[in-house]
Amino acid sequence: MVSQLRALPGGSLPAPLAGEVRNHPMLRAIEGTVQVFTSQHRTFFTNVMVQAMRMAEQGMPVLVVQFLKGGLNQGPQQPIQMGQNLTWIRCQSPECISAPAIAPTTQAALTALWQHTQTVVNEGKYGLVVLDELSLAIDFGLIKENELLTLLKKRPPHVEVILTGPQMPESLLAVADQVTEFRRNYVV
Repeated sequence: MVSQLRALPGGSLPAPLAGEVRNHPMLRAIEGTVQVFTSQHRTFFTNVMVQAMRMAEQGMPVLVVQFLKGGLNQGPQQPIQMGQNLTWIRCQSPECISAPAIAPTTQAALTALWQHTQTVVNEGKYGLVVLDELSLAIDFGLIKENELLTLLKKRPPHVEVILTGPQMPESLLAVADQVTEFRRNYVV
C-alpha cells in the first residue's frame, strides 16, 4: 500500500522502493468490528439494515442472516440477492421461530443455517455479516453462546459483524466494539 502511495506519475517506483513494502506508522489494515444492537423487546433494527445496504452500495460484500425468520423458502441454498453486493438468507423453515420448543425439521434447518454462517464468516467472503436475532436463538438454547464467541474471536480480521436481538448475553456485550441499546419503542 505504501508503495502504491509513492508511485511516480508514470506508474513506476523509485529504485529503492521497487518490490519493497514498508510499514508506515500512519497506515494500517482496516479491521472489522463487532457491533451489538439490542433492546428489551423483540424489534426490527432499521438502522442496521440501512447500514448493511449502504456498505453494499459502496462495494462491500454483505450477508444478512435472519435466524428466527422463516416462511420464504430462502435458506442457504436459495439466498435472495438484493442488488449486487447484499445477500440475504433465512432459516429454511415454513414458519418463524418464536419459542424454544421447535420441530426437529426446524431445528435441523436452523443448525444448517448456523453451520453455513460459520463457514462463510471463516472464509472471509463478506466484509459485513449481520446476524439478526442471534441473541434470541442463544436465549432459546438453539445456538451455543460459546460457538458464537469462538467465531467472533477466530474470524478473519477484515470481517465486521453486527449482532442484533433482545437479551444479549453479557459475554457478547463484553467482546463488542460498540453496543447500541434501544430503550424505547414507539408504536403508532
